[in-house]
Amino acid sequence: MNPLVTPEIGLIFWTTVSFAVLFFLLAKFAWKPIMSAIDERERSIEDSLLKAEAAKEEMSRLTSENEALLKQARAERDVILHEAKKVKDQIISEAKEAAHTEGARMIELARVEINNQKAIAMADVKNQVASLSLEIAEKVLKQQLADQNKQDELVSQLLKEVKL
Repeated sequence: MNPLVTPEIGLIFWTTVSFAVLFFLLAKFAWKPIMSAIDERERSIEDSLLKAEAAKEEMSRLTSENEALLKQARAERDVILHEAKKVKDQIISEAKEAAHTEGARMIELARVEINNQKAIAMADVKNQVASLSLEIAEKVLKQQLADQNKQDELVSQLLKEVKL
């Protein structure tokens, strides 16, 4: 049998002594730095988790703010489009009204101009008719008054027509 495998009192003693010395050395020199490194690592992980949670909450808040801003922008866009449509309709109706008014004014001016031209033409025709009538009457009278007997007949006829 192998003396290292069979438990004897000396082997157990030296194994216990070497374990105690190793445990003492580890506890004295290595245990505190290892534990502080583990604690530091634990704190670091915890801080990272808290920061990640805060970042997640911030991201959630920013997302909700972005959605609210997007809704507000859409509402403002709808209002602007509605107002632009109203302005467009108003401009079109004002333009139609102005065109209608201008057309009516131009028609009225044309009527007045036609009436004026008509009156001028009628006055001109009347003047020409009067002038022609006077010329005809003058020629007729000259012809009738050229003879003395005809003049006397005309005077007597006119005297008969006139009642005093």
